[in-house]
Amino acid sequence: MHRSAKRLASLLACAAVPVMLVAGCSSDDDSGKKDSGGASKSASPGKSGSSSGSASPSVAPAKMKKLPNPCQAVSQDTVKKLVPKTKNADGEQGKSSDAMARGYCAWNSSDSQGVDGTQYRWLDVGFQRYDSDPTLGTGEKRATDFYKKQVDAAKATQGAKNTKTGAVDGNGDESIWITYDLKKDGSDFKNQTVVARTANVVVTVNYNGAGLAGADAPDPSDLLKAAETAAKEAVAAVGKANQ
Repeated sequence: MHRSAKRLASLLACAAVPVMLVAGCSSDDDSGKKDSGGASKSASPGKSGSSSGSASPSVAPAKMKKLPNPCQAVSQDTVKKLVPKTKNADGEQGKSSDAMARGYCAWNSSDSQGVDGTQYRWLDVGFQRYDSDPTLGTGEKRATDFYKKQVDAAKATQGAKNTKTGAVDGNGDESIWITYDLKKDGSDFKNQTVVARTANVVVTVNYNGAGLAGADAPDPSDLLKAAETAAKEAVAAVGKANQ
């Protein structure tokens, strides 16, 4: 059965939305405060009139000061393997009010590859960086809290079935994968999410695949290996950006 490529691309994007919203677009953190990553707030100085003044609380500075370009965090070779004949090999970069606090990039199959018994793929990479803040804690603590939120968001994807999780070895300070099946408009999508934390930065990778118009569904284990490869490259990119 034929479907328009626009419909298919929109469908795939929807499949990734629950985690994308948290990873690439969310600015809520720590009871709704708006400084979700980049600029840390200064502690209020002690009031005048006190004999010695109140000392400003201090926290250890955040380790990672920068984020990589999200569309260059995964190698071109990896993009070509994960998203054959991608619509835009350079990726579609998300808008950010603070590129040093958060970044996002996505790749998806070209229009001509979305119908007639072919395979469709979607890949996106999201970064979230936290500075240390005297009132909110260290950048690493804040990133750890966000890491847990990302994992919970992936597990709670609406309509997900056969959800499984596991640890990813050798990927930052901590990393976990979440896989699940999602049925959309009669097609079975295999979804893989890898969340990793390296110091005060959280990396989230979503990789989705489906066999369309009669094509076989992709092997989830193959998709997961590919998602882990992309996640490890993205984590390594954070380290390189801060050398």
